[in-house]
Amino acid sequence: MPYSDDETDDELDPGSDEEGPPGGPQPEEIKSTESGWSVKANDRAFCNLPEFQKKYLLCLKKSKYAGNGIKTYKYNALTFIPLNLFEQFKRVANLYFLALLILQVSLLKTPLCYTLCYTAVLHRCATPCATPLCYTLCYTAELHVLNMTKNGGGVKMTETFSKPRFQESKWMNIHVGDVVRLKKNDHIPADILLLSSSNPNSLCYVETAELDGETNLKFKMGLKVTDERLQEEGQLAQFDVCEEPNNRLDKFTGTMRWRKDEFPLDLDNMMLRGCRIRNTDECHGLVIFAERQWKNSIQKLIPSSLRQIFVILILVCAGLAIGNSFWYEEVGSRAWYLYDGKDQTASYRGFLSFWGYIIVLNTMVPISLYVSVEVIRLGQSKFINWDLQMYYQEKDTPAKARTTTLNEQLGQIEYVFSDKTGTLTQNIMAFKKCTIAGRTFVDFSWNKYADSKFEYLDHSLVACIRSKKDKETLEFFKLLSLCHTVMVEQKEDELVYQAASPDEGALVTAARNFGFVFLSRTQDTITISEMDQEMTYEVLALLDFNSDRKRMSIILRFPDGRIRLYCKGADTVIYERLSPNSRHKEVTQTALDIFANQTLRTLCLCYKDISKQEFDAWAKKHKDASVAMGNREAALDRVYEQIENNLMMIGATAIEDKLQDGVPETIAKLAKADIKIWVLTGDKKETAENIGYSCELLTDDMQIHYGDDIKPASATPQDSTQPIDDWEKESRQVDFVNMACECEAVICCRVTPKQKANVVSLVKKYKKAVTLSIGDGANDVNMIKTADIGVGISGQEGMQAVMSSDYAFAQFRYLERLLLVHGRWSYIRMCKFLRYFFFKNFAFTLVHFWYSFFNGFSAQVAYEDWFITLYNVMYSSLPVLLVGLLDQDVNDKLSRKFPKLYLPGQQGALFNYKNFFISLFHGIFTSLVVFFIPYGAFLQTMGQDGEAPSDYQSLAVVMASSLIFTVNLQISLETSYWTFVNCFAVLCSIAIYFGIMFDIHSAGIHVIFPSTFTFTGVAPNALRQPYLWLTIILTVGISLLPVIFIQFLCKTIWPSVEMEKSGKLHPEEEEEKKKPAPFQRDRRSRRSAYAFSHSRGYADLIASGRSIRRRPAVARPDPRDSITEVPPSQ
Repeated sequence: MPYSDDETDDELDPGSDEEGPPGGPQPEEIKSTESGWSVKANDRAFCNLPEFQKKYLLCLKKSKYAGNGIKTYKYNALTFIPLNLFEQFKRVANLYFLALLILQVSLLKTPLCYTLCYTAVLHRCATPCATPLCYTLCYTAELHVLNMTKNGGGVKMTETFSKPRFQESKWMNIHVGDVVRLKKNDHIPADILLLSSSNPNSLCYVETAELDGETNLKFKMGLKVTDERLQEEGQLAQFDVCEEPNNRLDKFTGTMRWRKDEFPLDLDNMMLRGCRIRNTDECHGLVIFAERQWKNSIQKLIPSSLRQIFVILILVCAGLAIGNSFWYEEVGSRAWYLYDGKDQTASYRGFLSFWGYIIVLNTMVPISLYVSVEVIRLGQSKFINWDLQMYYQEKDTPAKARTTTLNEQLGQIEYVFSDKTGTLTQNIMAFKKCTIAGRTFVDFSWNKYADSKFEYLDHSLVACIRSKKDKETLEFFKLLSLCHTVMVEQKEDELVYQAASPDEGALVTAARNFGFVFLSRTQDTITISEMDQEMTYEVLALLDFNSDRKRMSIILRFPDGRIRLYCKGADTVIYERLSPNSRHKEVTQTALDIFANQTLRTLCLCYKDISKQEFDAWAKKHKDASVAMGNREAALDRVYEQIENNLMMIGATAIEDKLQDGVPETIAKLAKADIKIWVLTGDKKETAENIGYSCELLTDDMQIHYGDDIKPASATPQDSTQPIDDWEKESRQVDFVNMACECEAVICCRVTPKQKANVVSLVKKYKKAVTLSIGDGANDVNMIKTADIGVGISGQEGMQAVMSSDYAFAQFRYLERLLLVHGRWSYIRMCKFLRYFFFKNFAFTLVHFWYSFFNGFSAQVAYEDWFITLYNVMYSSLPVLLVGLLDQDVNDKLSRKFPKLYLPGQQGALFNYKNFFISLFHGIFTSLVVFFIPYGAFLQTMGQDGEAPSDYQSLAVVMASSLIFTVNLQISLETSYWTFVNCFAVLCSIAIYFGIMFDIHSAGIHVIFPSTFTFTGVAPNALRQPYLWLTIILTVGISLLPVIFIQFLCKTIWPSVEMEKSGKLHPEEEEEKKKPAPFQRDRRSRRSAYAFSHSRGYADLIASGRSIRRRPAVARPDPRDSITEVPPSQ
């Protein structure tokens, strides 16, 4: 429920209820002096009363009850153009190019600038500046159409009550107060109060995997009064329900008014939006809260390198403008043949020249960079989607890149924050070991109820049970078969259990396979099969689990009249309540330590015999606490404490939550890549620590520091009780982050979803590191969204994590390939692309700068118009795009074998300020060579025909040809992984240049467009001179020779630190490191904890008996028919 954390106790004043006719209660008029949260069924006008209005803009008001629509798009047909333009021009780069386009149009109206830079404005600059705007508009429009198509195709319908019958209605049209009818497998469209269902006593099962990540079904119950009187359409009534919305999934408090009576409502009566109806044919509900949702994306800011280029551009243009002023003062004003009839001062002419050079040199800020980067990112995302080595065949789940803007950041990850259950583990519990009466213990042909999937290797335990001589062993499994809240259904001669937690289901299944089979239960009895002998026990009380008690108990009356309490729970609470006369405490403690060291989840079992007098006295206290109007749960807990004492130990169980395949190897590889892994889990310390050892996040040679043992030096006992100010809070946060980041691995236990996000936020804030969060459940969504990159695992806990993530796959082990292969490649490719892109644009643009010293700083361009237009589009774009898409320094196997190769990305070594300025100076050097060598060659030269081709047009052709050869051969030197398409792209780019140049220099096209194509015959005339070809070869050779020399030195004499580190690690050493160290027992005891469900069990349902009794007047199906586990695919 997406509202604030604030909870209010506002209630409507009770109104006067009047008795309605027998057919059903009639609407009542409510008069209240306070505007609480009130709901009337089938009365939408009630929600629009003045007392339920709130201000949202000045004096304008609207109803406090939200609608139920979901918008997955930003725009509609009317707002698309203005909002999209606003979004696009929030990007500084787009705003810059828009200003440049306006400047060009303005300067065309100025006669002086018209004569100086008409050609540049018309052909060279206007097209490149206008094209990206059209591109972004078209691209966004396409996304908009796709979103509208998806939304239009995915409209969800439900049945709402509109007198006198139910009618289909869209989710977006549902309002607070509507009565809806839901059917099996339907998604719940809003937060709904359950009124009645087709199951006995309005029991309804819901799946909450998309909210809390739990895959086990939860039950909801309608109130008895609504269950009995609101089954037919004509009986549906109107109620008042008071409750302020909140964003907690585990709390709801409300009041239902019915015929002058008030009935309390709690979360068991509520079905939350996002859940799904299971095992229930039909149910009715009243909409309490509706929800309006928006889903938006955030654009990244432009890189700082573009800001630096912009600053350089301003400085260069200012310098050239000053040069123009001085030149005009000294030369231009005195040359009669340069007089233009304008009486403009030198300063004003310099001012106009500044803006002219802004236009001429605008390619220094490469607008085509944005388009190229998006193409490369899209291609890299497709490679992730197509990677068969990240495809999980068992569930037919491929990897999915859900974004195209973060691929290169995958190669810079420094911190990985991971959930535990379902992310590192399979979230599948298996009964592995047990200790019974101090003894630590499967052919199941003798047991017809055995589960074929159950595996247990100690046959001595089976023999002990079948002999029936060891009473303590029999009592152990009898306890497991009786002390639980599991629901059962027999389907086609097979028992199907529905448990409140995976652990509890595993224990009942274990008892079943050892001959103690839970068969059925009623309100006050439970029936089991004890070694093929059916026994029924009377249930006197069921003391359910909660997160504070960490245990559950059941009080039974045996057939012989004895009363016994069975209890199971975490060792930390059980040992506190054991009788001094209890045996096997020490030996069980030792067994628990061994189980915990083996990363098993432990649970203690015990019992207590109770006299009739003791039980009768306790039962009276229990009944009083059960009907308490205030603090009922606390009262019950106090009563439970009085009976759960002086317990006798029977033994302990050990359950394994299996690790996913490849988790230890993946963590080890990521650790070698200097990626620090933090595990954030809600489990207790011992469980989290043991999982850390099992997945090799923690090793025996590490020194473990516990948070409880570490205190700030400045902290005093008095400090802990006093409120802290912002400065001290920030100081503690910094101390925590600094201390934790010094560790090789960090495990945070007992953390809530909000605390997970806070931990990630602290590391981002104080370490300025690139972070990644990975999880599989809805409780990981906050953490996934907070990190720079979120990864969702499509596992057992629904799709909420996947839907909130940037990347998704099915197994944790695929994270290694995502980072060390795809992330590393993407980072290297993008860095190489950026370095080369800036170089080629500097080399191209700065030729105008050198030419300015010979044309009076007049903003005259050095190249032909069409060459300027097509340079970044046709002549130099394809090779660098392919390098950005396909280049590899090493293949994927070597990337994974040598994780140290990942270090340059973390250090930002391949593209930083140093690399940027190297590209700048490289471009300056190349532009010097490209301009001055042809310029020197054209001085006082004579062609073979006796003519001197020392004209501007021939010089432009030679410079352009030299530049094309240089930049294409330069990218060839930068390419590490050659394919046919790379070779074809380089040769094709050069061929396209000459083909287009000879076409636009032909006489035929000049005849058709005489004012547009003015270099008639220049290319054929210039390039038939051999010495001009020698000039081109000389220019290209001098440009590339320093690059070849530096690359030779770097790879042979001065290898990089990364090459040295990767070269030192040989496969043999790596294999040696993979060998596990011998197991050490002398470490501190690591006790794992029993993991109950996050919610309470089925004790209330079982005790009420409402799920068992049939309604006499209406024929209902057997309740066990609805207690079955439906696969998610259904």
